[in-house]
Amino acid sequence: MYRLSVSASRMALCILTAVMLMVIPFKQAVYAHAYSASYTTLDLTKSQTGLTFAIDELSVIELAGGDSNDNKMLEPEEFERIKEKFAGIVKQNLTIKIGGEVQSEMQLQSIALDRQGDATKVILKAAYPPVTAGKPVSLKDTFYQNDSKANYVDLLTIHYGTESSTSALSAQNRSWTMMLTDNEISGLSQDLQSMKAQPSPNHEKSAVGSHAADAVKKNDAPSDWFSFFKLGMNHILGGYDHLLFLFSLLIARQTFKQYATMITAFTIAHSLTLTLTVFNIIHVSPAIVEPLIALSICYVALENIARQTVSLRWVLTFLFGLIHGMGFADILKEMEIPKAELATDLISFNLGIETVQLTIVGVLIPLLYMLHRFKYARRIVISGSSLALLLGAIWLIERVFQA
Repeated sequence: MYRLSVSASRMALCILTAVMLMVIPFKQAVYAHAYSASYTTLDLTKSQTGLTFAIDELSVIELAGGDSNDNKMLEPEEFERIKEKFAGIVKQNLTIKIGGEVQSEMQLQSIALDRQGDATKVILKAAYPPVTAGKPVSLKDTFYQNDSKANYVDLLTIHYGTESSTSALSAQNRSWTMMLTDNEISGLSQDLQSMKAQPSPNHEKSAVGSHAADAVKKNDAPSDWFSFFKLGMNHILGGYDHLLFLFSLLIARQTFKQYATMITAFTIAHSLTLTLTVFNIIHVSPAIVEPLIALSICYVALENIARQTVSLRWVLTFLFGLIHGMGFADILKEMEIPKAELATDLISFNLGIETVQLTIVGVLIPLLYMLHRFKYARRIVISGSSLALLLGAIWLIERVFQA
C-alpha cells in the first residue's frame, strides 16, 4: 500500500511538472500576454467599403521588421521605412470579396503609428468598391495562419447604416460573410462622412433588431456568441501570468472546501471587474493593472514559501481577482461592440475563461492531493513557488519600468 502511494505521488509529481512546463513555456514566459490582437472595422456605405485595420506594434515588428535598434518599438524613422511593406502585408493577408470576386485593388488612404505606450498600434485605412444587394461581401484573415505558436485574434466590427455586428476571428475560423438586402442597401449612408454624422450604433436602443439578426445569420464565421466564447478560452490560455497566478494559488496544500471557496471567490471577483471595465463603469490604467497582476503572483508565491498551511486564502484571492478581471477586459475594451450585443458577447467571453479555468482546476486538484502524500511535497511546493516568484518578479520589474 505504501509503495502504491509513493508511486502515485511520483506520478502526480511528474504530471504536475509536465503541466507547469506546458502552462509556462520559458521562451515566452517573459512576455506574459503573448497575444497578437488586431481590430478590423468595415464601414459599408453606398459609395465604398471602408476598411480600418489596427494591430499592435510588436506584431508589426514581427511581420514587417524595422526595429533596427531592437528596443521593441518603432521609432518614426523606422516606421517610415517599413510602412509600405506593411501595407503590402495587410493587402496580402486581408482578402475582401464582393459578389465572390476578390478585390485586388486596395485604395490606401492612410497608414499611421498611434503611439500610446504599451497600447501602441499601427492603423491602416483603405477603401474598396461598395457592396450591392444580393451579393455577399466577405473578409478572410490569414495573418499568422502558418505560425502554430502565434495566439492571434482579429476583432471584427461591421457598420452598415445605423446597424452593426461583431465577430472574433481566431484559430481556424478566420472567414466572415454578410449579404445585404435591398432594404439594407437603401438604408446605407452615402459616404463615411454622412455615416459619422448619424447616431452611433452603440447608442441605439435595440441593435436595430431584425436586420442585424438577419445579417448575423448570413455570417459564415462561428455564431457571434461562440466566437467570443473561443476568444475567452484563447485569451486565458495565452495569458501566462493569469495561469501562473492560478497555479500558485492551487499548489499550496488545502482542503477541497478551501479550493472550492477560493475558486468561487476568484470567479466572482474577476467577473465583476471584467463586466464593470467593459461597460466603462470603471477604468484603471493598464500601467497600474499589469504590474499589480505580476505583484499578485509574487505575493501568493511568497506566502506559499513562508507558510506551510494557508487559511482564508479566498479573501486574498477575491482581492487579487478584482485586478485580474481588469486584465481580462483589455482585449474587449477597444472593440466597438453594440450595446445590444455587448451582454451576450461579454457572457460568452467570460464563460470561455471559466471553462479553461475549471478544466485546469479539475485536472490539477486530484494530482495535488496525490502530490501532498509524498514526503517531499513541501520541497516541491517551495520549488514551484520559487519559480513563480522569479517569473512574477521579472514581469513586475518589466511592467513598472515600461509604465
